[in-house]
Amino acid sequence: MTNASEIDSRIAKCQKILDQDPNSQIFAALAEAVRRKGDLKKAFRVCQNGLKVHPSYGSAHVVMAKINLDRQLFDWAEIEACKAAECDGWTRATEVLLAEIHIYKGEFQQAIKLLKKLHQSDPASPHITKLLSIARQIPQRHAMMVGEAASVTTAQPASVAFGDHEGHDETVTVGRATMTDSHQADDSAAPDVDQILEWVIALPGVDGALFTNHEGLVVKSQWAMRMDRNVCGAVGCEISRKLDQTLMDSCFGKVHTVLIETGDRTIYTIRAHAGMFLFVANSKSNLGALRMKLDALLTRQGRN
Repeated sequence: MTNASEIDSRIAKCQKILDQDPNSQIFAALAEAVRRKGDLKKAFRVCQNGLKVHPSYGSAHVVMAKINLDRQLFDWAEIEACKAAECDGWTRATEVLLAEIHIYKGEFQQAIKLLKKLHQSDPASPHITKLLSIARQIPQRHAMMVGEAASVTTAQPASVAFGDHEGHDETVTVGRATMTDSHQADDSAAPDVDQILEWVIALPGVDGALFTNHEGLVVKSQWAMRMDRNVCGAVGCEISRKLDQTLMDSCFGKVHTVLIETGDRTIYTIRAHAGMFLFVANSKSNLGALRMKLDALLTRQGRN
């Protein structure tokens, strides 16, 4: 494991090279070192700026995938891993990273399939063996915890020790599958997520409605567009998160709703207790009526 002094030394060396040559590909190594230090905001900025100059640098996309994974933006992490493969082809490191992303997203069967192939080609790798064990154990542990928690108000998400990209130990919380468990104590008269989405998608001019968890993963949706719902959910959560950081720094408080008007679409997000609703409407929609009705429904839900 790399210690803090070694990371600081690496950051200083990479930064010196980048200062001398702003077009250097050393930005990827700098972003990775900054990520390992834990400054994800700076790591993202460094890597993003470098990719503007070197968009086909596969290693930088790998670093960006790791940064997004650490930021719990799992869909964006997967997109960056695939971009790395487009640039340099699928490598062992990229496939291992993709398997990790699948685990974080709760896509255990996809992770197991990929890890089995990797294990066959490299059976001595302790990291691959550990990941394969995790991908198999988490669903089993979660099923046991859900069963044990069925008689209580809420169920806690399953956690398991996990390696940080063949380096640092941390704990992974797999919470997507437990989101509906926390709804058991809701008032039976209150509308649930499915009812809200069905009501909204039936309105004139509304083309898409979805609900994400706090990580930006789509949990439920009613979608009638070619636009990728998973990308929309991830982007909506990222915008809300960025605004939260900015406004809280300015003492305005956390963001409750966000309204984005584009050339032919209006995107409206509203925060709920267990995640976020996102709605996409066209010019035929009555946004004012939609917002008033949603506020009333979410107040009844008790999730504002």
